[in-house]
Amino acid sequence: MTSLESALESAVQTHDLTLRYGGRSALEGVSLQVPHGAVVGLVGRNGAGKSTLLRCLLGLTLPDSGSSTLLGCHSAALDDGTRGRIGYVSQTGDLLPWLKVWQHIAYIGSFYPAWQAERAHRLCQRLALREDAKVAALSVGDQQKLALVMALAHDPDLLFLDEPVASLDALARREFMRLLFEHDTTRQAPRTVLLSSHLLTDLERVVSHVVLLHEGRVRLQGAWDALQEQHHQALEDLFVAVST
Repeated sequence: MTSLESALESAVQTHDLTLRYGGRSALEGVSLQVPHGAVVGLVGRNGAGKSTLLRCLLGLTLPDSGSSTLLGCHSAALDDGTRGRIGYVSQTGDLLPWLKVWQHIAYIGSFYPAWQAERAHRLCQRLALREDAKVAALSVGDQQKLALVMALAHDPDLLFLDEPVASLDALARREFMRLLFEHDTTRQAPRTVLLSSHLLTDLERVVSHVVLLHEGRVRLQGAWDALQEQHHQALEDLFVAVST
C-alpha cells in the first residue's frame, strides 16, 4: 500500500494498524504517512473506521496490532509535551454541562502550558459564541463551536477534527474554515490537520490530501491534486465509485 507522500519526517505515521471488534474489522492494515503541514480529508461512510482511526492515533483506543506515531511520539505513550501540541474535536464533544462557557474554557486551559486565553476569547467572538451562557443551555451547534474553540486556543501543531462542522449552519461552517486555514503570521510552520467530514464539498475546498476508508481499509489515498488529475472526478463522485 502506498503512503500519502514520501517523507523522511512525518507528522503522523501508521504501519499496518489493525483493530477488530467481535470478529469484525474496524481497521485492517491501515498504513499512512502524513507530511507536516498537510490537510488530510478522511472520507468514508458511517462505520468505515474514520473515528476509530482518529482514536487509535490519539492513543484513546489501542489497536490489536500495528503502530502509529504523532510528531515522532508513539500514540500509545504520548508524553505531556506532545499532547500539548495536539488539538482534538470528537463527534460527541465531551463537554461539562454544569459550567458556563468561560468557565469551561478556563478549566481546559489550565491543562495546557501554551494556552492563549485571549485567542480563546477571539475565537468565541468570531464564532458568535456567548461566553456567559451555560454549556447545558447551548444548542448542538454552539456546543460544537465550544469544542472547536478549545481545540484551537492553544494553537496546536497537529489538529484532529471528527465531523467538526456537522451541526453548524452554512455561515458558521464558512467562518470556521476561515479560522482554520487563514494565514497566521505568528506560526513558524503550517499546522497539520486530519479532518473527517461527510460534507465532501467543504472538504474539497481545503484538503491537500485524501484518505478514503471503506470497511476499515484504505481504498484510496494520495495528494488531492494528483487524484483529481488521475480520476477526473469530484470528491463526492470519487467517494461513490470507490465505496461501492
